[in-house]
Amino acid sequence: KYQPDIVLANALEDRHPDHGRAGHLIADACFLSGLIKIETSLNGEQQQAWRPKRVFHYIQDRFFEPDIIVDITDSYEQKMEAIKCYTTQFSMEDTSDSTLTYISQPGFLEKISARSALMGQRIGVAHGEGFTCKYDIGVSDLNQLVYPKLA
Repeated sequence: KYQPDIVLANALEDRHPDHGRAGHLIADACFLSGLIKIETSLNGEQQQAWRPKRVFHYIQDRFFEPDIIVDITDSYEQKMEAIKCYTTQFSMEDTSDSTLTYISQPGFLEKISARSALMGQRIGVAHGEGFTCKYDIGVSDLNQLVYPKLA
């Protein structure tokens, strides 16, 4: 229905097994969506095969060397606010030792922020988000690789 050129997906391997499974399901679905022998329909109309040009995977808990780092400086605060919405996953308030989980420990959000700052530093910006990709990333112009201009 939407035919995106780029799909962002979970990591292919992560601390939580569901993250890796979801990443593989998404990558497989993106591949299968481009096969003409798999017929799908929407509202009674047959859909054309469509495959995204790239599937990029988040780097979640486990660190992987990124294949690409995107400047997220302008949306960093929005990202952090979105993460804070998941109060069922971790508590933003003081908890007793008996209720602490891996992601509800004090300092968890600071670790996310530190990784973002580290990724940003690597490309010369305040905050960056790293992604991995199964396939080589190509550009049509080397000037696309000089953002931002580093001194």
